[in-house]
Parts: sequence; structure tokens; C-alpha cells
Amino acid sequence: MDYRPFAIITGASTGIGWELAKCCAQGGFDLLVAADEARIAGAAAELASTGAAVSAVQVDLASMEGVDRLYAATEGRPVDALLANAGRGLGHAFVDQDFRDIRKVIDTNVTGTLYLIHRVAREMKGRGKGRILITGSIAGLMPGTYQAVYNGTKALLDSFAYALGAELKESGVTVTCLMPGETETEFFERADLMDTKLATKKKQPADQVAKAGFKAMMNGEPEVVTGWNNKLKAAISHILPNTVLAQQHAKQAGPGTAERK
Repeated sequence: MDYRPFAIITGASTGIGWELAKCCAQGGFDLLVAADEARIAGAAAELASTGAAVSAVQVDLASMEGVDRLYAATEGRPVDALLANAGRGLGHAFVDQDFRDIRKVIDTNVTGTLYLIHRVAREMKGRGKGRILITGSIAGLMPGTYQAVYNGTKALLDSFAYALGAELKESGVTVTCLMPGETETEFFERADLMDTKLATKKKQPADQVAKAGFKAMMNGEPEVVTGWNNKLKAAISHILPNTVLAQQHAKQAGPGTAERK
């Protein structure tokens, strides 16, 4: 029997995660997919139609217990690729947000993600092989006025991905940071950003983002910024002062900006 590599994809019920899972299935991987909603079971069934062996776990990846449940679902099978994509957004001004919602963003985007990567990367390093894809964002390159916590978590993930990649450089394990911009997903609705200018913008299709990320991961590239417009934004973020970037972000993400010209 031919060996089939095994991939874990988090946040795989919709959006970029779903598209990444499709890329993996079409690329010959068996899959373990996870999300915090019941839709993950239907997603797994559809992915299985590609011929891949697919298992699904509905689990809260904002908790260490949830990550432990996901890792246990590997049943000891070596992980060839980890696509750490689960994430959560949150709009509006920091002081107006409920801190329980703030904590959920941090625990999902940072604590749960890093804990899962820590568990899987240790095993990969011990075997001397593996691929890790971390879904960061160009949002991590700029102050996110009215998305302060979300952008802050993505800044950590972007930085972390480069650092981890350098630490694992000689180990046989590669780390790729996927850095999309505005993407056609349910993100804006879930983050309560539908009344913002960001939500009205033309967005990049999720399948384009996922295909670029999957290709970069398979090639062992350290990063991929998807789309020409996002590459331009990333370049500008390194030139303009953070105070200016923060003011610009307010015009895009501030409540009610969708109605302003």
C-alpha cells in the first residue's frame, strides 16, 4: 500500500481553512480537520469524496483541552503537515468590547494555535521532517484601529512564524507564514464588521489564497503575501509611520465607515 501523508487543518469548516483542506486532499494527503462548529462534519464528508481518508473533530481550539482532544484524534499517526488556520476577529473600539470576547480572540489566535504548533512541531523535529503553515495576515503589519486585538494577535503570529522557521532551519521542518489581506469569507460578519468600509471592499477569493499558501508550504517558502494589492499594502506598511497607519486603518475599520465616502 502506498504511503499517504497526513495533514491537520484547523478552522477547516469554511473560508481559507476549507480551501486549504481541499488543496491537501487533492495533493494526496489524508486529513484530520477541526473547527468549533458542527459544520465540520459535513465538510469532512465532502472532502472524503476526493478519495482522501478524512476524520473530523468539533472542538474549541481556544482551550488547551480542546487542542489536546484534537491531538489525541491523530491516534499516534505522524503528522506530515500542520496548517494552523483557526482564527477569530473582533471589531469596534477596544474599550467598548466585552473582555470575554477579547479573551476568546487571544486564546484562539495565539494560545491555542501556539500550543498546537508546539505539540506537533516537537514530534516533527524528532522525526526530522514536516511542514507547518501558519495563517498570519498583512493585518499584523499595521496597527489595527478598531481591530486592535485582532491585528495584535496576527502581528504575533507573523513574527512567530519567521522565528520558528529560523529555529527549525536545520531540522527538516519548514515553516511558512500565509499572509492574506481581505478575503471572501465569513470573517467580517463574525467579527461584527459589516458596517465598515473594509467589509464593502472587493476581496480576494478564498481558494486563491489557499492555493498560494499550499504551494508555498509545499515548496518550503518562509512566507507568501497573496495578491498584488496586498503586496503593495505590505510594502507601504514598512514605509509609513505607525501613527499614520493607525489613522488610515480607522477610516477603513471604524463603525459606520461603510456609509462614508
